[in-house]
Amino acid sequence: MHPTFVSLAPRLVSALRRNNFSLDGLEITLGDAGVAAMDRHDPTGVCWAASGADMAATVARAFIAHQPQQRVFFEDLFGTDVVDALLSIHALVADPRTPEVFHVAFDARPREIAGNDIIVFSDVDGSMAHPVGPAVERVLGVGSASLSLLASTPLTPTARVLDLGTGCGVQALAQATCARSVTATDVLDRAVFFAQATIAGAGLDDVIECRQGSWFEPVAGQQFDRIVANPPFVVGLPEVGHVYRDSGMNLDGATEYVVKNCPDFLAPSGTAHLLGAWIHTADQPWQQRVSQWIPTHGVLALFLQRDVADPSLYVDTWLRDEGLDLRDPDTAARAQGWLDHFSRHHVEGVGFGFIALKKISDELPSVVRYEDFTAQYGAHLGEEVEAFFGRLEWLLRQDEDSLLDARFALHPEVAVEDISTVDREQGMGFRRATLRISRMDGPRYQHEIDEDVLALLAGLNPQGLSLRDIIGLLSATRGVDEEELAPQVASIARDLIDHGFMIPAELL
Repeated sequence: MHPTFVSLAPRLVSALRRNNFSLDGLEITLGDAGVAAMDRHDPTGVCWAASGADMAATVARAFIAHQPQQRVFFEDLFGTDVVDALLSIHALVADPRTPEVFHVAFDARPREIAGNDIIVFSDVDGSMAHPVGPAVERVLGVGSASLSLLASTPLTPTARVLDLGTGCGVQALAQATCARSVTATDVLDRAVFFAQATIAGAGLDDVIECRQGSWFEPVAGQQFDRIVANPPFVVGLPEVGHVYRDSGMNLDGATEYVVKNCPDFLAPSGTAHLLGAWIHTADQPWQQRVSQWIPTHGVLALFLQRDVADPSLYVDTWLRDEGLDLRDPDTAARAQGWLDHFSRHHVEGVGFGFIALKKISDELPSVVRYEDFTAQYGAHLGEEVEAFFGRLEWLLRQDEDSLLDARFALHPEVAVEDISTVDREQGMGFRRATLRISRMDGPRYQHEIDEDVLALLAGLNPQGLSLRDIIGLLSATRGVDEEELAPQVASIARDLIDHGFMIPAELL
């Protein structure tokens, strides 16, 4: 893409908006069937739903399905000067057989980002039309990975944000709603121009600054209160086929590089929110592997493993992502080479998920938590991550006595599940199989408990008794030695605080 495109973006957005090119407008223009076709990347279905001759329907066909249109349509929409400028930078491309018929050589798609309807510019979606330009430099629009990172990143007020590897600018746009300033970087000029165009069209160029450069080089010597990154984390050979996904580093080297370097660019109490991938090998648990990326002091880290793919599934997925036919001999040879590389490095699986980091005092030991996070998560994972770090920092400051002297509240989304099954020994009735507590929000953690723990939780009140006082009452009623019970309860409490079942009164 070209700097001229950035300068044209506000006029493009204004013209498109006037013709129902928004989330609500497309629902009217396309109807339910057309929106469903758009979401499943079906250009024929979009054209069928928007078959009218009115301007809004033609705009939908031209910009969603990339159906070629006469020059007069684009001139009526944008004006002759804009059309000439778009042709000069090949953002509109003439049909070689019909010179006065053009197709749009970029994507413009309304997206909801942090509650705002924003038109996002990117390269053409290869599932809707034939892509334009070199594949290695293709800039994607808003995909599933971008949406996952949006859901896992907090939008609480902050000062300085870094969007590392911004692509089309999605994460920067979201952070602009809550930050005083956002710096968005990318190694590709093409990505920077697309991001700048989207930002200019959204009227946010006074908040977001874009810089071109590799990894952290454009922000050398700076620190940020929040870092967001969807790096090129695909695990494979040390080569670059597509810049948006391939880092040129071996295996999970890209994720390791970002995790290791983020703390140096975080201000005190700053946080980083990343997507990443890591290998599984027979001789090393994945938890041990990623823990080696964290310094011994000064960092809290949370790794949430969302999924694990076996090597053949992983390779198959990413080759299909390129739109390749796995029956093709050249594609089969690439797949075989990729799998052979995995075999040489004893890779048995590839994990994928979210990573969150927090910069704490260098005098404090680092703490790393790992979760196999396969439960369905909601849109508030970012808030949960922030709350987790708050609880973890609180725990770091407590010894057993101070923890027992504290007061707590129950998380408002805690449920008790008392499950009974048929009593087979008696041949009749029921007997308890499981007593557990569950968080009905966010990560939906679960813990199996007994009646004593349930009674302890029922007594929690941030204005009421301390944990030590509740233990005293429980030991008196159950005939248990209080001194024996206290250390056990303190250990259980730490786990329940970790997962947000118990919330220290100080954090309310």
